[in-house]
Amino acid sequence: MVKLAQRMSQLAESATLAVAAKAARMKAEGVDVVDFGVGEPDFPTPPHVARAGISAIEAGQTRYCKPTSGTAAAKQAVCAKLARENELSYSPEQVIITEGGKMGVYLAMQAVLSPGDEVVIPAPYWVSYPEIAKLAGGNPVFVRGSETNDYKLTPDELRRALTPRTRMVVLNSPCNPSGVTYHPNETRALADVLQDRDLLVLSDEIYDRLVFDGQKALSYAASSPAAHAQTLTLNAGSKTYSMTGWRVGYVAGPREVIKAMAAIQTQSTSGAATFTQAALATALTAEQSAVEAMRVEFERRARHMWQQLTAMPGVRCPRPTGAFYCFPNVSACTNRMGLRGSVEFADRLLGEAHVATVPGAGFGLEGHVRLSFATGMSMIDEGLARMAKFIR
Repeated sequence: MVKLAQRMSQLAESATLAVAAKAARMKAEGVDVVDFGVGEPDFPTPPHVARAGISAIEAGQTRYCKPTSGTAAAKQAVCAKLARENELSYSPEQVIITEGGKMGVYLAMQAVLSPGDEVVIPAPYWVSYPEIAKLAGGNPVFVRGSETNDYKLTPDELRRALTPRTRMVVLNSPCNPSGVTYHPNETRALADVLQDRDLLVLSDEIYDRLVFDGQKALSYAASSPAAHAQTLTLNAGSKTYSMTGWRVGYVAGPREVIKAMAAIQTQSTSGAATFTQAALATALTAEQSAVEAMRVEFERRARHMWQQLTAMPGVRCPRPTGAFYCFPNVSACTNRMGLRGSVEFADRLLGEAHVATVPGAGFGLEGHVRLSFATGMSMIDEGLARMAKFIR
């Protein structure tokens, strides 16, 4: 037997990718699966963005990125986007282009965390935050807001989670998996708690353009000058521009942290592909009508799925005001059906009703499942009809 590194014993498989793999196997076997598991837009990359990538390849932009932290054009586009849409001022030296948003999280935690440092992570959370923290030697500290407050943290709840060992706080709004968005006043209240602390905030804003029902989102770093100084703002082309397969994201923040992240990138991946950075620069700076069209459609689907879910007996669900997920509480259903939590619920739902969801256990909140509405309305109706029949 090959002896693996000890860190591998602590690493959990991505719950979302595990469900996607199982659903794909069933589809390959000819099973008619309605897939609510995938967290990526069902729209194509906007044509002008794709053309920018193709043109970059044809122009010979296929060599190593120099510097590995990102092309000048991509960094300038990020700075322009953050100034225009998020009221954030950054220089190119405060920006790193990464191979997708997940690599941005990884580099940030590797650069900042030392063994034993604590990372406060609100639950429910994106499945990769705690695993990436553990790979960096950090200790995830989970804190859960009240269901009556849509799981959003209050200042008191955040304050109680902090200790002298807290080195990082992760915030994600709009939230994956809940679809919940912090109101600007709620964001400012959290920033007040953290402003005098010797820590960094990793603000994952990858869904910042996908907000619904007039919801206003405030970038954490825009809360105050103190917040700006302690924040790493993370984003990517993935969700806003339907560029999940392009693998290109970015982080902006304190110059010394970005420099450290760039040093790690130099010794690991050598940076994002240059032609994907050209596509990202175009996405961020060209006309944005495709983004609004996707947002409007996701808003329509969000309302429709939420209404149908909350009409099911025993199902409670926060109303999604961003991203493209619903996160219903099905614990009453699992109890009535004699099931052992969200994992068995999701497994039985996939095996018997051929509907793929992701168990809430993977997001740190047992008794829930995540459903993505990044699929057509007819598929949403079919999948929810099957789910309603399954839990009846």
